[in-house]
Amino acid sequence: MKSQTMRVPVGFLAKLCSFLYFLPFFFLLLILGLVKASIICPLVVGIIVIGNSAVIIGLWIAHFIWTYYCVARTKRLGLVLKLVVLLLLPLPLILWPVFGIAASFLGGVGYGFFAPLLATFEAVEENVRNKFYHCFADGCFSTLNGSCTVVRDFVDFCFHSYFSYMDELSEKVPEDENPMDVKLSRLPSCLLVVLIAVPVDMLLITVVALWKSPYMLFQGWKRLLEDLMGREGPFLETVCVPFAGLAILLWPLAVIGSVTGAIISSLFLGLYSAVIVHQEDSLLMGLAYVVAVVSLFDEYVNDLLYLSEGSCLPRPRYRKKMGSETDDGDKGMKNRRENSLEVKLSSERSRTLKWAIHQYKPVHVWDWLFKSCEVNGRILLRDGLVNIKDIEACALKGDCKKLSIKLPAWSILQCLLTSAKSDSCGLIISDGVELTRFNAPRDKLFEWLIGPLLVMKEQIKKLQLDENEEYCLRRLILSSKNENPEDWDGSGFPSNDNVRRAQLQGIIRRLDGIVTFMTRIPTFRRRFTNLVKVLYLEAIQAAASSQQIGRALKFNLAGKSSVKDANGKDKDETEAQAWHRALDSGILL
Repeated sequence: MKSQTMRVPVGFLAKLCSFLYFLPFFFLLLILGLVKASIICPLVVGIIVIGNSAVIIGLWIAHFIWTYYCVARTKRLGLVLKLVVLLLLPLPLILWPVFGIAASFLGGVGYGFFAPLLATFEAVEENVRNKFYHCFADGCFSTLNGSCTVVRDFVDFCFHSYFSYMDELSEKVPEDENPMDVKLSRLPSCLLVVLIAVPVDMLLITVVALWKSPYMLFQGWKRLLEDLMGREGPFLETVCVPFAGLAILLWPLAVIGSVTGAIISSLFLGLYSAVIVHQEDSLLMGLAYVVAVVSLFDEYVNDLLYLSEGSCLPRPRYRKKMGSETDDGDKGMKNRRENSLEVKLSSERSRTLKWAIHQYKPVHVWDWLFKSCEVNGRILLRDGLVNIKDIEACALKGDCKKLSIKLPAWSILQCLLTSAKSDSCGLIISDGVELTRFNAPRDKLFEWLIGPLLVMKEQIKKLQLDENEEYCLRRLILSSKNENPEDWDGSGFPSNDNVRRAQLQGIIRRLDGIVTFMTRIPTFRRRFTNLVKVLYLEAIQAAASSQQIGRALKFNLAGKSSVKDANGKDKDETEAQAWHRALDSGILL
């Protein structure tokens, strides 16, 4: 999608005329969008609240019983911590229906209101034909359909993702992994520091947030109004003008939301002091953290608002082994400061939103994954590496536990092998598309997924696999357990080096773990099920076509077959030759 870049007006009168020209245009779209939102919003709220409430209430007993069963069975928790969790579990389980239904209502209101409103603005893009019709029609049926999709994804999360998490919790743990536990002797100190930290940190962090909020409000307005008058930044692109104008009106809500988020986060920051006391076995370290976390928060806010680096507030040491390079809090602040500086520099380099256009969104990476799974699914079916029965079980019975991990893992492995061969510093996800740390989605979820993949790509690159090893690796990721080097005995893997095998098996296990996490994302199951249905229908059509061709060949070939050569003349071939020719051409696959 390309948008036309408007000329930036020069001079005060030109800026004023441009400003006055766009004000009526914006307010007309805003009024139309509000009318559509007032009609669609109640319907969307009804669909989401009724659908999600039915799921929450219907599965509540199953969730209650299965949660207790898995927590009681798990060996990942020590005896004391397990008893504490079992005693505290009734509270969140009883409150889950209340918060779930309330969140569904708020989410339905937000989605039902803003989706039609934003769709009205999107209808005035340069590449949209019949803008008048789309201004009225866009965002109506699509929002209602999206609300049904929300309910479907919520069902998948409650019915599949949740039980998958619980099953993993109750699985066997490696022998070298120590269970998480708490020491009873440290609990009084933890409780004491929490009683001090929660009110103190909530008060001080709230004061810091309120103190910085006027600056955030007026500085944001100043920047947006300067861009509006000068037709720069987000106002330079025609498609972005309505959204930028809406940002001016809603900026106070963003500030209020930031302050509210800071107040809520202060509660959890205060509770984390108990973790510090337990880990360091020192009440003084926990009290030091109570003071230091306020300084860390102040520095974080300064980085976000491009204020002076650091903080004037005291920051005592709250770790016994705490240095400039090892302190987790300081390292986190340093990384955030570097990211903030990077974003600021990129914004100064391109105030026409070209950086945002080249920045890949999560949906782009998500679409690539499923497109890759579709293409590779056909290849695996053709080569017989995926059983048609697995496709049928997933498409008809919903049993996708094995296929939903193996097929995406195979596709991502193919991407890693291709990227390792190239000189790319990122991942080559398709022709001409390279995903790096700079253009990857800023979404935290995708940062957690893409970061390990980049590390795995470098590990594969250092191993310098040959073609035979790559071929066996693609096959073994589907057919082998990949737990011990001995699992590959008799598999035909070219190398007998157990260290090399262990390294590759470690990559495969980590890749399976990443894909297992991805399968628990609600949208994954819906999209993967649709993908498998496409593959299943194509497999049925290919099988029916091959049967028809086979019957035709057997009927017409009583030992010989009359076929045309390249010059259009008849030539004779035996039945076996005809079948081999059909097989080589791919029509029987």
